[in-house]
Amino acid sequence: MAEVRVQGRQVYYEIHGDHAGDPLLLVIGMGGSCRGWLPLQIPEFSKSRRCVIFDHRGVGGSDDPGGDFSMTQLADDAVQLLDALTIERADVLGVFMGGMVAQQMALGHPDRIGDLVLTGTFARPDAKRRLLLSHWRALAEGGASVEVMVRERLLWTLRDETLELTDVIESMVEFFTREGTPLDPDVFARQCEACLHHDVMERLPEIPHRALVVCGEHDRLTPVAHHRQIAEAIPNAHLVTISSGAHLVMLESVEHFNRVVSQFLADSR
Repeated sequence: MAEVRVQGRQVYYEIHGDHAGDPLLLVIGMGGSCRGWLPLQIPEFSKSRRCVIFDHRGVGGSDDPGGDFSMTQLADDAVQLLDALTIERADVLGVFMGGMVAQQMALGHPDRIGDLVLTGTFARPDAKRRLLLSHWRALAEGGASVEVMVRERLLWTLRDETLELTDVIESMVEFFTREGTPLDPDVFARQCEACLHHDVMERLPEIPHRALVVCGEHDRLTPVAHHRQIAEAIPNAHLVTISSGAHLVMLESVEHFNRVVSQFLADSR
């Protein structure tokens, strides 16, 4: 656990594993802190890779400079973190907003990226995604409770079968309500705004990297069609659909997800 100054701001990060070679940079999605990677992904990936996780601006232990921001700025934040850690190049795995950041890193800083893994994300929001993100932004700006926000997001990110596990769902809601979220509602609203303005669909063919696009078959937040668009547009990409997962495929289908990602990254070594 450590902090580093990036452009005068404190950025929280952790490094797990001490293996040689390009590390794996894991970029978390909206509303979460980098500690979300710790229970299920870091124990597996750090067996063979040095893994770097970090908090976005305004999240967890990272300073909030204030004001709106774009995916390009979040991508620059990530590259500047690599600079501060003297990491020349890293493979990048991004989920939802983190996947959008990863796309911008690949386009804006192609020499800093090895392989690319994109999960539960889109290259351009369609009408339904725009409505949903605007709704979430309005809830955050309107002072909705943590419980309301947690339930709202669970509805969109978990399989119906998982939602039937009432005791599990209620324990998750109770935990997040008790512990609080790692970012203020204002920061969450700005994350929604940044996602609303993310649009690199026409530029995806410029991405030169090997790319793995992973999605859950039951993903309602970012359906399979969004992932297929990305995989078909990036020249050296392929799509893997996991039948037992929804948006949080890295949680609901953790073994399958970790195995697919690990094999993809190992193939280039």
